Amino acid sequence: MSALRHIAVIDIGKTNAKVALVDLVTLSEVALRRMANAPLRQAPYPHHDVEALWTFILNSLASLNREQHIDAISITTHGATGALVDAAGELVLPVLDYEFDGPDRLAADYDAIRPPFTETGTPRLPLGLNLGAQFFWQQKRFPAEFARAAAMLMYPQYWALRLTRVAANEMTSLGCHTDLWNPWGADFSTMVDRLDWRGLMAPVRPARDRLGPILPALAARTGLDPQTPVFCGLHDSNASLLPHLLSDAPPFSVVSTGTWVVSMAVGGREIALDAARDTLVNVSALGEPVPSARFMGGREFSLLTADKPQDCSGSDVLAVLADKTLLLPSTQEGSGPFPHHAATWINADGIDNGRRFAAISFYLALMTATCLDLIGADGPTTVEGPFARNRLFVRMLAAATARSVVASEAATGTSIGAALLASGQATTHGKGEGMEPPTDAVWAEYVSAWRAAVKAQG
Repeated sequence: MSALRHIAVIDIGKTNAKVALVDLVTLSEVALRRMANAPLRQAPYPHHDVEALWTFILNSLASLNREQHIDAISITTHGATGALVDAAGELVLPVLDYEFDGPDRLAADYDAIRPPFTETGTPRLPLGLNLGAQFFWQQKRFPAEFARAAAMLMYPQYWALRLTRVAANEMTSLGCHTDLWNPWGADFSTMVDRLDWRGLMAPVRPARDRLGPILPALAARTGLDPQTPVFCGLHDSNASLLPHLLSDAPPFSVVSTGTWVVSMAVGGREIALDAARDTLVNVSALGEPVPSARFMGGREFSLLTADKPQDCSGSDVLAVLADKTLLLPSTQEGSGPFPHHAATWINADGIDNGRRFAAISFYLALMTATCLDLIGADGPTTVEGPFARNRLFVRMLAAATARSVVASEAATGTSIGAALLASGQATTHGKGEGMEPPTDAVWAEYVSAWRAAVKAQG
């Protein structure tokens, strides 16, 4: 057993930021701090409020350490985000919000130099969802500031730099639809050399590497031991995947739910990925390419259920199934498996909040099943994150995939996975009970009706 037991995980999601204390013996969260995470919509462009997040991180570390001695720190963040820092480690430009449309204004120029999907496994995405497009836009729009950059960092490693003053990069974030990484060659893409960025890229280190101890001033500020190690960290969806890579036998798939619903297939069917439908190749914490697909399901759920009850009765469920009340894609256009479809309701006149909630849950499950099909997923599916607590989502996902679905008992799979960077152990904790596909034909009929209606959309 590792001497490191209680790991503080800094988990920066697009919607919420968290610092969780994970017990590696029980593989459970024993304490949690959370804050809303919203970008600053001010000059020079919408950007992340890193100073507010930094204050939250330090305050959380201090309060958690007062409750239970922290043995180590790990980091996980959302993707499509990076930082440009100078030789002193200070930002030369704010950390750009990937939902900002500025990079689209140079789309033609960027498309002319970005690598093909066959090289990077990166689909062409709008806004700043390709991190390479962000850096390209920043270089063209702010040449003087960009020229001061000494290092390009992925977002988890930006926070690691602030904690340790050690600059690093790591493959799971580099391989997250950035255009910057070749997942099969385990090296930077040809575009990095074409734009002369290789010299700016901080050294690539494994997610499990100890970058160093926390800085003395931060130890004094938080009360942590000055020798507290900080691990390199990783992309959040890959953090959710890591526990399964350590313990499960392929084939299997993992669905990480948050602002984005990211489906990842391990040992699945060989299939040609369709870059036009938001499929991609992620890179696991073990350095292996992982076929993946995603849609903005958490954002859709929040918009669709805003100010409405998030539950329903058994009779509501039966009515939705019988009446074929359908929500068709997509509430968030421009990404996901149906990027050019506009959301439409069918057989929904006069439905109450309970039936609406059931139909929304079914929609999200059917979108997820579509993503899993696009990446050749096989074997059981484990759902991590908030959607694991939605039994309607889980049951419809089992119906739509005709395979068992496990709802993870962990509050946030990302935190457990990130904490495991501090331990070599495999994990069988917090798996939850598998749900088999329902035998009642009405579920399969609903799936068929939804798919037929989507197909009719064109």
